[in-house]
Amino acid sequence: MKVHFIAIGGSAMHNLAIALCQKGITVTGSDDEIFDPARGRLEKYGLLPAEEGWHPERITPDLDAVVLGMHARIDNPELLRAQELGLKIYSYPEYLYEQSKDKLRIVIGGSHGKTTTTAMILHVLAHCGIEADYMVGAQLKGFEVMVRLSHTAKVMVIEGDEYLTSPIDRRPKFHLYKPNVAIITGIEWDHINVFPTFDIYRDQFAQFINLIEPKGTLIFCDEDAEVHRVAVENQRTDIQKLPYVCPEHRVENGVTYLLGTQASRLHAAETAAHPVPLQVFGHHNLLNLTAARLACRQVGVTDEQFDEAISTFEGASKRLELVKKSDSCAVYKDFAHAPSKLRATIHAMREQYPDRKLVACMELHTFSSLTQEFLQQYRGTMDEADVRCVYFSQHALQLKKLPPLDPEEVKKSFGGNVEVFTDSAAMVAKVKAMDWKDANLLMMSSGNFDGIDFNQLAEEVLI
Repeated sequence: MKVHFIAIGGSAMHNLAIALCQKGITVTGSDDEIFDPARGRLEKYGLLPAEEGWHPERITPDLDAVVLGMHARIDNPELLRAQELGLKIYSYPEYLYEQSKDKLRIVIGGSHGKTTTTAMILHVLAHCGIEADYMVGAQLKGFEVMVRLSHTAKVMVIEGDEYLTSPIDRRPKFHLYKPNVAIITGIEWDHINVFPTFDIYRDQFAQFINLIEPKGTLIFCDEDAEVHRVAVENQRTDIQKLPYVCPEHRVENGVTYLLGTQASRLHAAETAAHPVPLQVFGHHNLLNLTAARLACRQVGVTDEQFDEAISTFEGASKRLELVKKSDSCAVYKDFAHAPSKLRATIHAMREQYPDRKLVACMELHTFSSLTQEFLQQYRGTMDEADVRCVYFSQHALQLKKLPPLDPEEVKKSFGGNVEVFTDSAAMVAKVKAMDWKDANLLMMSSGNFDGIDFNQLAEEVLI
Protein backbone atom coordinates (compact mmCIF):
# COMPACT_ATOMS: atom_id res chain seq x y z
CA MET A 1 0.00 0.00 0.00
CA LYS A 2 1.29 3.49 -0.92
CA VAL A 3 0.22 6.74 0.76
CA HIS A 4 1.38 10.27 -0.08
CA PHE A 5 1.22 13.20 2.38
CA ILE A 6 0.65 16.74 1.14
CA ALA A 7 2.17 18.97 3.88
CA ILE A 8 4.00 16.13 5.62
CA GLY A 9 5.90 18.52 7.91
CA GLY A 10 2.93 19.43 10.10
CA SER A 11 3.06 18.46 13.78
CA ALA A 12 0.20 16.00 13.38
CA MET A 13 0.91 15.00 9.79
CA HIS A 14 4.51 13.88 10.28
CA ASN A 15 3.50 11.75 13.27
CA LEU A 16 0.79 10.03 11.22
CA ALA A 17 3.29 9.46 8.40
CA ILE A 18 5.71 7.79 10.83
CA ALA A 19 2.89 5.69 12.31
CA LEU A 20 1.95 4.38 8.86
CA CYS A 21 5.59 3.69 8.07
CA GLN A 22 5.88 1.67 11.28
CA LYS A 23 2.79 -0.25 10.20
CA GLY A 24 4.55 -1.33 7.00
CA ILE A 25 2.90 1.11 4.57
CA THR A 26 5.01 2.85 1.88
CA VAL A 27 4.91 6.59 2.67
CA THR A 28 6.02 9.61 0.63
CA GLY A 29 5.40 13.30 1.20
CA SER A 30 5.99 16.92 0.28
CA ASP A 31 6.01 20.28 2.00
CA ASP A 32 7.22 23.81 1.28
CA GLU A 33 8.93 24.08 4.69
CA ILE A 34 9.80 21.53 7.37
CA PHE A 35 11.24 22.46 10.77
CA ASP A 36 12.44 20.45 13.75
CA PRO A 37 11.31 18.33 15.45
CA ALA A 38 9.39 17.15 12.37
CA ARG A 39 12.49 17.37 10.15
CA GLY A 40 14.64 15.22 12.43
CA ARG A 41 11.93 12.64 12.98
CA LEU A 42 11.09 12.31 9.29
CA GLU A 43 14.79 11.96 8.46
CA LYS A 44 15.19 9.23 11.09
CA TYR A 45 12.53 7.13 9.38
CA GLY A 46 13.67 7.89 5.83
CA LEU A 47 10.60 9.99 5.12
CA LEU A 48 12.16 13.46 4.72
CA PRO A 49 11.53 14.76 1.18
CA ALA A 50 14.73 15.14 -0.86
CA GLU A 51 13.80 18.76 -1.53
CA GLU A 52 11.18 21.15 -0.25
CA GLY A 53 8.34 22.41 -2.42
CA TRP A 54 5.33 21.00 -4.21
CA HIS A 55 5.94 18.41 -6.93
CA PRO A 56 2.82 17.25 -8.80
CA GLU A 57 4.86 14.60 -10.57
CA ARG A 58 5.01 12.74 -7.25
CA ILE A 59 1.25 12.22 -7.48
CA THR A 60 0.97 9.02 -9.51
CA PRO A 61 -1.97 6.73 -10.38
CA ASP A 62 -0.58 3.89 -8.25
CA LEU A 63 -1.14 5.78 -4.98
CA ASP A 64 -3.74 4.13 -2.75
CA ALA A 65 -4.41 7.32 -0.80
CA VAL A 66 -3.40 10.96 -0.48
CA VAL A 67 -3.55 12.60 2.97
CA LEU A 68 -4.10 16.37 2.82
CA GLY A 69 -2.78 18.56 5.62
CA MET A 70 -4.37 21.79 6.85
CA HIS A 71 -1.22 23.72 5.90
CA ALA A 72 -1.84 23.14 2.18
CA ARG A 73 -3.99 25.54 0.15
CA ILE A 74 -6.92 24.59 -2.05
CA ASP A 75 -4.87 25.46 -5.15
CA ASN A 76 -1.94 23.27 -4.10
CA PRO A 77 -0.50 21.75 -7.33
CA GLU A 78 -0.22 18.28 -5.79
CA LEU A 79 -3.83 18.42 -4.61
CA LEU A 80 -4.99 19.54 -8.06
CA ARG A 81 -3.08 16.64 -9.64
CA ALA A 82 -4.61 14.14 -7.20
CA GLN A 83 -8.10 15.46 -7.98
CA GLU A 84 -7.36 15.26 -11.71
CA LEU A 85 -6.35 11.59 -11.36
CA GLY A 86 -9.40 10.80 -9.26
CA LEU A 87 -7.32 9.51 -6.35
CA LYS A 88 -8.82 8.94 -2.91
CA ILE A 89 -8.03 12.07 -0.88
CA TYR A 90 -8.32 11.91 2.91
CA SER A 91 -7.98 14.60 5.52
CA TYR A 92 -5.88 13.78 8.56
CA PRO A 93 -8.91 12.89 10.76
CA GLU A 94 -10.60 10.96 7.93
CA TYR A 95 -7.55 8.75 7.61
CA LEU A 96 -7.35 8.22 11.37
CA TYR A 97 -10.96 7.06 11.32
CA GLU A 98 -10.27 4.80 8.34
CA GLN A 99 -7.46 3.15 10.31
CA SER A 100 -9.58 2.79 13.49
CA LYS A 101 -13.13 2.10 12.29
CA ASP A 102 -13.01 -1.50 13.54
CA LYS A 103 -11.66 -0.52 16.98
CA LEU A 104 -13.34 0.86 20.10
CA ARG A 105 -12.71 4.60 19.78
CA ILE A 106 -12.32 6.83 22.85
CA VAL A 107 -12.45 10.46 21.67
CA ILE A 108 -11.61 13.34 24.03
CA GLY A 109 -13.19 16.67 23.08
CA GLY A 110 -13.32 20.02 24.84
CA SER A 111 -11.91 23.53 24.73
CA HIS A 112 -9.28 22.60 27.32
CA GLY A 113 -7.89 19.52 29.03
CA LYS A 114 -7.93 17.31 25.93
CA THR A 115 -4.22 16.54 25.80
CA THR A 116 -3.86 15.86 29.53
CA THR A 117 -6.95 13.65 29.67
CA THR A 118 -5.76 11.71 26.61
CA ALA A 119 -2.31 11.33 28.14
CA MET A 120 -3.77 10.08 31.43
CA ILE A 121 -5.85 7.43 29.66
CA LEU A 122 -2.85 6.23 27.64
CA HIS A 123 -0.62 6.16 30.72
CA VAL A 124 -3.12 4.03 32.65
CA LEU A 125 -3.77 1.64 29.76
CA ALA A 126 -0.03 1.13 29.25
CA HIS A 127 0.45 0.55 32.99
CA CYS A 128 -2.33 -2.06 32.92
CA GLY A 129 -0.92 -3.80 29.84
CA ILE A 130 -3.86 -2.88 27.59
CA GLU A 131 -2.65 -2.31 24.03
CA ALA A 132 -4.04 0.86 22.46
CA ASP A 133 -3.53 2.86 19.30
CA TYR A 134 -3.66 6.62 19.76
CA MET A 135 -3.37 10.17 18.51
CA VAL A 136 -2.39 12.83 21.04
CA GLY A 137 -1.45 16.48 20.62
CA ALA A 138 1.79 16.51 22.63
CA GLN A 139 4.89 14.43 23.09
CA LEU A 140 4.34 12.05 26.00
CA LYS A 141 6.99 10.53 28.23
CA GLY A 142 7.43 6.87 27.30
CA PHE A 143 5.81 7.31 23.87
CA GLU A 144 8.16 7.81 20.92
CA VAL A 145 5.65 9.47 18.60
CA MET A 146 2.26 11.18 18.91
CA VAL A 147 0.39 8.68 16.70
CA ARG A 148 0.31 4.88 16.88
CA LEU A 149 -1.56 2.64 14.45
CA SER A 150 -1.35 -1.13 14.61
CA HIS A 151 -3.03 -4.24 13.27
CA THR A 152 -3.51 -5.68 16.76
CA ALA A 153 -4.86 -3.02 19.17
CA LYS A 154 -8.59 -3.20 19.82
CA VAL A 155 -8.78 0.30 21.32
CA MET A 156 -7.97 3.70 19.77
CA VAL A 157 -7.63 6.81 21.97
CA ILE A 158 -7.98 10.07 20.03
CA GLU A 159 -7.56 13.68 21.10
CA GLY A 160 -10.49 15.34 19.33
CA ASP A 161 -9.65 18.82 18.10
CA GLU A 162 -12.57 21.08 17.16
CA TYR A 163 -10.59 23.02 14.53
CA LEU A 164 -11.26 22.55 10.81
CA THR A 165 -10.42 19.29 9.06
CA SER A 166 -8.66 20.40 5.86
CA PRO A 167 -8.67 23.15 3.21
CA ILE A 168 -11.41 21.26 1.33
CA ASP A 169 -13.38 20.02 4.35
CA ARG A 170 -14.68 22.65 6.76
CA ARG A 171 -15.99 20.21 9.40
CA PRO A 172 -14.36 20.18 12.86
CA LYS A 173 -11.87 17.32 13.15
CA PHE A 174 -13.65 15.63 16.05
CA HIS A 175 -16.83 15.25 13.99
CA LEU A 176 -15.15 12.57 11.88
CA TYR A 177 -14.15 10.06 14.58
CA LYS A 178 -17.60 8.61 15.50
CA PRO A 179 -16.67 7.72 19.10
CA ASN A 180 -17.83 4.72 21.07
CA VAL A 181 -16.77 6.62 24.20
CA ALA A 182 -16.86 10.43 24.01
CA ILE A 183 -15.54 12.88 26.59
CA ILE A 184 -16.32 16.61 26.77
CA THR A 185 -14.05 18.37 29.28
CA GLY A 186 -15.22 21.96 28.86
CA ILE A 187 -16.69 24.45 26.42
CA GLU A 188 -15.24 27.95 26.10
CA TRP A 189 -15.39 30.01 22.92
CA ASP A 190 -12.27 29.69 20.78
CA HIS A 191 -11.18 29.78 17.11
CA ILE A 192 -13.27 32.86 16.39
CA ASN A 193 -11.86 33.02 12.85
CA VAL A 194 -13.97 29.95 11.98
CA PHE A 195 -16.65 30.06 14.72
CA PRO A 196 -17.63 33.75 14.77
CA THR A 197 -20.14 33.43 17.63
CA PHE A 198 -20.19 31.41 20.82
CA ASP A 199 -23.47 29.78 19.84
CA ILE A 200 -21.91 28.42 16.63
CA TYR A 201 -18.90 27.19 18.59
CA ARG A 202 -21.02 25.48 21.26
CA ASP A 203 -23.14 23.80 18.58
CA GLN A 204 -20.07 21.87 17.38
CA PHE A 205 -20.13 19.97 20.69
CA ALA A 206 -23.87 19.32 20.43
CA GLN A 207 -23.21 17.79 17.01
CA PHE A 208 -20.32 15.79 18.47
CA ILE A 209 -22.72 14.10 20.91
CA ASN A 210 -25.02 13.17 18.04
CA LEU A 211 -22.10 11.42 16.31
CA ILE A 212 -21.49 8.97 19.18
CA GLU A 213 -22.07 5.41 18.02
CA PRO A 214 -25.35 3.76 19.16
CA LYS A 215 -24.98 2.14 22.63
CA GLY A 216 -21.98 4.39 23.19
CA THR A 217 -21.06 6.49 26.23
CA LEU A 218 -20.84 10.24 26.85
CA ILE A 219 -18.58 11.31 29.74
CA PHE A 220 -19.02 15.00 30.51
CA CYS A 221 -17.86 17.59 33.04
CA ASP A 222 -20.92 18.48 35.10
CA GLU A 223 -19.13 21.45 36.69
CA ASP A 224 -19.05 23.25 33.33
CA ALA A 225 -22.42 24.94 32.75
CA GLU A 226 -22.13 24.85 28.97
CA VAL A 227 -21.12 21.19 28.90
CA HIS A 228 -23.99 20.36 31.25
CA ARG A 229 -26.35 22.23 28.94
CA VAL A 230 -25.40 20.44 25.71
CA ALA A 231 -25.39 17.06 27.47
CA VAL A 232 -28.77 17.51 29.16
CA GLU A 233 -30.43 19.09 26.13
CA ASN A 234 -29.42 16.13 23.96
CA GLN A 235 -32.39 13.79 23.58
CA ARG A 236 -30.58 10.59 22.65
CA THR A 237 -31.74 7.57 24.63
CA ASP A 238 -29.42 5.07 22.95
CA ILE A 239 -26.27 6.26 24.72
CA GLN A 240 -25.12 6.20 28.35
CA LYS A 241 -24.39 9.60 29.95
CA LEU A 242 -21.84 9.79 32.78
CA PRO A 243 -21.40 13.22 34.43
CA TYR A 244 -18.34 13.89 36.60
CA VAL A 245 -17.14 16.46 39.13
CA CYS A 246 -13.89 17.05 40.98
CA PRO A 247 -13.00 14.19 43.35
CA GLU A 248 -12.18 14.66 47.02
CA HIS A 249 -8.55 15.59 47.61
CA ARG A 250 -6.19 17.46 49.88
CA VAL A 251 -2.92 19.34 49.41
CA GLU A 252 -0.21 18.67 51.96
CA ASN A 253 3.43 19.86 51.83
CA GLY A 254 3.17 20.61 48.11
CA VAL A 255 1.64 17.23 47.19
CA THR A 256 -1.97 16.62 46.12
CA TYR A 257 -3.58 13.47 47.50
CA LEU A 258 -6.65 11.78 46.04
CA LEU A 259 -9.05 10.92 48.87
CA GLY A 260 -12.02 9.32 47.16
CA THR A 261 -13.44 8.29 43.82
CA GLN A 262 -16.80 7.95 42.16
CA ALA A 263 -16.40 4.21 42.47
CA SER A 264 -17.98 1.81 44.95
CA ARG A 265 -18.29 2.84 48.57
CA LEU A 266 -15.77 0.16 49.48
CA HIS A 267 -13.06 1.53 47.22
CA ALA A 268 -13.85 5.13 48.21
CA ALA A 269 -13.37 4.13 51.85
CA GLU A 270 -10.09 2.40 51.01
CA THR A 271 -8.85 5.46 49.10
CA ALA A 272 -9.80 7.75 51.98
CA ALA A 273 -7.89 5.52 54.40
CA HIS A 274 -4.88 5.31 52.08
CA PRO A 275 -4.75 8.57 50.08
CA VAL A 276 -3.25 8.35 46.58
CA PRO A 277 -0.35 10.81 46.11
CA LEU A 278 -0.32 12.49 42.70
CA GLN A 279 2.51 14.04 40.70
CA VAL A 280 0.10 16.48 39.04
CA PHE A 281 -2.02 19.09 40.76
CA GLY A 282 -4.81 21.60 40.28
CA HIS A 283 -8.60 21.43 40.18
CA HIS A 284 -8.58 21.18 36.38
CA ASN A 285 -6.18 18.22 36.43
CA LEU A 286 -8.33 16.43 39.01
CA LEU A 287 -11.30 16.90 36.68
CA ASN A 288 -9.23 15.51 33.79
CA LEU A 289 -8.22 12.58 35.99
CA THR A 290 -11.86 11.76 36.76
CA ALA A 291 -12.80 11.83 33.08
CA ALA A 292 -9.87 9.50 32.36
CA ARG A 293 -11.01 7.14 35.15
CA LEU A 294 -14.51 6.87 33.69
CA ALA A 295 -13.11 6.21 30.22
CA CYS A 296 -10.73 3.53 31.48
CA ARG A 297 -13.62 1.77 33.22
CA GLN A 298 -15.19 1.32 29.78
CA VAL A 299 -12.31 -0.95 28.76
CA GLY A 300 -12.17 -2.96 32.00
CA VAL A 301 -9.73 -1.01 34.19
CA THR A 302 -10.70 -1.19 37.89
CA ASP A 303 -10.47 1.82 40.18
CA GLU A 304 -7.72 0.13 42.17
CA GLN A 305 -5.70 -0.35 38.99
CA PHE A 306 -6.39 3.23 37.92
CA ASP A 307 -5.22 4.69 41.24
CA GLU A 308 -2.01 2.68 41.17
CA ALA A 309 -1.28 3.82 37.61
CA ILE A 310 -2.27 7.48 37.92
CA SER A 311 0.01 7.98 40.93
CA THR A 312 2.98 7.67 38.55
CA PHE A 313 1.62 10.04 35.89
CA GLU A 314 3.93 13.05 35.53
CA GLY A 315 1.84 15.11 33.12
CA ALA A 316 1.89 15.89 29.42
CA SER A 317 4.59 18.03 27.86
CA LYS A 318 4.12 21.77 28.51
CA ARG A 319 0.97 21.15 30.56
CA LEU A 320 1.82 22.71 33.94
CA GLU A 321 5.27 21.21 33.46
CA LEU A 322 7.96 21.80 36.08
CA VAL A 323 11.05 23.32 34.47
CA LYS A 324 13.22 23.55 37.58
CA LYS A 325 12.83 24.11 41.32
CA SER A 326 14.75 24.82 44.51
CA ASP A 327 13.67 24.72 48.15
CA SER A 328 12.05 28.16 47.90
CA CYS A 329 11.24 28.64 44.21
CA ALA A 330 9.73 26.71 41.30
CA VAL A 331 9.48 27.56 37.59
CA TYR A 332 6.64 26.05 35.53
CA LYS A 333 5.63 26.33 31.90
CA ASP A 334 2.15 25.69 30.57
CA PHE A 335 0.38 25.62 27.19
CA ALA A 336 -2.38 27.82 28.64
CA HIS A 337 -3.58 30.55 26.29
CA ALA A 338 -7.41 30.61 26.40
CA PRO A 339 -9.09 32.55 29.24
CA SER A 340 -10.32 29.53 31.20
CA LYS A 341 -6.90 27.87 30.87
CA LEU A 342 -5.18 30.92 32.36
CA ARG A 343 -7.62 31.06 35.24
CA ALA A 344 -7.37 27.32 35.96
CA THR A 345 -3.58 27.14 35.76
CA ILE A 346 -3.04 30.19 37.96
CA HIS A 347 -5.56 28.85 40.48
CA ALA A 348 -3.76 25.50 40.53
CA MET A 349 -0.45 27.20 41.34
CA ARG A 350 -2.07 29.29 44.05
CA GLU A 351 -3.72 26.23 45.61
CA GLN A 352 -0.55 24.13 45.48
CA TYR A 353 1.77 26.85 46.82
CA PRO A 354 -0.46 29.11 48.98
CA ASP A 355 2.42 30.71 50.87
CA ARG A 356 4.54 31.74 47.87
CA LYS A 357 4.35 34.84 45.72
CA LEU A 358 3.19 33.95 42.22
CA VAL A 359 4.56 35.70 39.13
CA ALA A 360 2.49 34.81 36.05
CA CYS A 361 3.55 35.66 32.50
CA MET A 362 1.38 34.86 29.47
CA GLU A 363 1.74 35.38 25.73
CA LEU A 364 -1.11 36.37 23.44
CA HIS A 365 -0.26 34.07 20.54
CA THR A 366 -3.37 32.54 18.93
CA PHE A 367 -5.60 34.23 16.35
CA SER A 368 -8.43 34.54 18.89
CA SER A 369 -6.27 35.99 21.66
CA LEU A 370 -4.84 38.64 19.33
CA THR A 371 -8.29 39.83 18.22
CA GLN A 372 -9.57 42.99 19.88
CA GLU A 373 -13.18 41.82 20.28
CA PHE A 374 -12.07 38.55 21.92
CA LEU A 375 -9.68 40.17 24.40
CA GLN A 376 -12.55 41.08 26.72
CA GLN A 377 -12.83 37.37 27.54
CA TYR A 378 -9.57 37.68 29.53
CA ARG A 379 -10.93 40.11 32.12
CA GLY A 380 -9.96 38.98 35.61
CA THR A 381 -8.30 35.75 34.47
CA MET A 382 -4.94 36.57 36.10
CA ASP A 383 -6.24 38.13 39.32
CA GLU A 384 -4.96 35.34 41.59
CA ALA A 385 -1.34 36.06 40.60
CA ASP A 386 0.66 38.60 42.57
CA VAL A 387 2.59 39.87 39.55
CA ARG A 388 0.92 39.68 36.11
CA CYS A 389 2.74 40.14 32.80
CA VAL A 390 1.21 39.91 29.32
CA TYR A 391 3.33 39.78 26.17
CA PHE A 392 2.42 39.96 22.50
CA SER A 393 4.42 40.42 19.33
CA GLN A 394 3.49 42.98 16.70
CA HIS A 395 5.16 40.63 14.19
CA ALA A 396 2.70 37.87 15.14
CA LEU A 397 -0.15 40.26 14.33
CA GLN A 398 1.36 40.92 10.91
CA LEU A 399 1.77 37.21 10.18
CA LYS A 400 -1.88 36.58 11.08
CA LYS A 401 -2.90 39.67 9.06
CA LEU A 402 -4.53 41.26 12.09
CA PRO A 403 -4.67 45.00 12.87
CA PRO A 404 -2.22 46.42 15.45
CA LEU A 405 -3.08 46.17 19.15
CA ASP A 406 -2.67 49.03 21.58
CA PRO A 407 -0.93 47.80 24.77
CA GLU A 408 -3.17 50.09 26.82
CA GLU A 409 -6.26 48.46 25.31
CA VAL A 410 -4.84 45.04 26.14
CA LYS A 411 -4.30 46.18 29.72
CA LYS A 412 -7.89 47.42 29.96
CA SER A 413 -9.18 44.12 28.58
CA PHE A 414 -7.48 42.20 31.40
CA GLY A 415 -8.93 44.63 33.92
CA GLY A 416 -6.04 47.07 34.17
CA ASN A 417 -4.11 44.89 36.61
CA VAL A 418 -1.40 43.63 34.24
CA GLU A 419 1.82 44.99 32.79
CA VAL A 420 1.88 44.63 29.02
CA PHE A 421 5.07 44.03 27.01
CA THR A 422 5.71 43.99 23.26
CA ASP A 423 9.41 43.15 23.76
CA SER A 424 10.04 39.71 25.30
CA ALA A 425 13.56 40.72 26.34
CA ALA A 426 12.13 43.56 28.44
CA MET A 427 9.74 41.16 30.14
CA VAL A 428 12.55 38.69 30.85
CA ALA A 429 14.69 41.49 32.28
CA LYS A 430 11.87 42.44 34.68
CA VAL A 431 11.48 38.81 35.74
CA LYS A 432 15.20 38.31 36.36
CA ALA A 433 15.39 41.45 38.50
CA MET A 434 12.81 40.15 41.00
CA ASP A 435 13.49 38.58 44.38
CA TRP A 436 12.79 34.87 43.98
CA LYS A 437 12.91 33.73 47.58
CA ASP A 438 9.57 32.08 48.41
CA ALA A 439 8.23 32.87 44.93
CA ASN A 440 7.18 30.87 41.86
CA LEU A 441 7.28 31.72 38.16
CA LEU A 442 4.59 30.52 35.74
CA MET A 443 5.14 30.97 31.98
CA MET A 444 2.00 30.41 29.87
CA SER A 445 1.82 30.30 26.08
CA SER A 446 1.00 28.13 23.08
CA GLY A 447 4.17 29.66 21.59
CA ASN A 448 7.54 30.39 23.19
CA PHE A 449 7.56 34.16 23.90
CA ASP A 450 9.60 34.69 20.71
CA GLY A 451 12.36 32.24 21.54
CA ILE A 452 12.74 32.33 25.33
CA ASP A 453 14.87 29.44 26.59
CA PHE A 454 12.80 28.33 29.59
CA ASN A 455 15.57 26.17 31.02
CA GLN A 456 18.09 29.01 30.92
CA LEU A 457 15.58 31.43 32.43
CA ALA A 458 14.89 28.96 35.24
CA GLU A 459 18.63 28.56 35.89
CA GLU A 460 19.05 32.33 36.22
CA VAL A 461 15.96 32.79 38.40
CA LEU A 462 16.97 30.00 40.79
CA ILE A 463 20.57 31.16 41.30
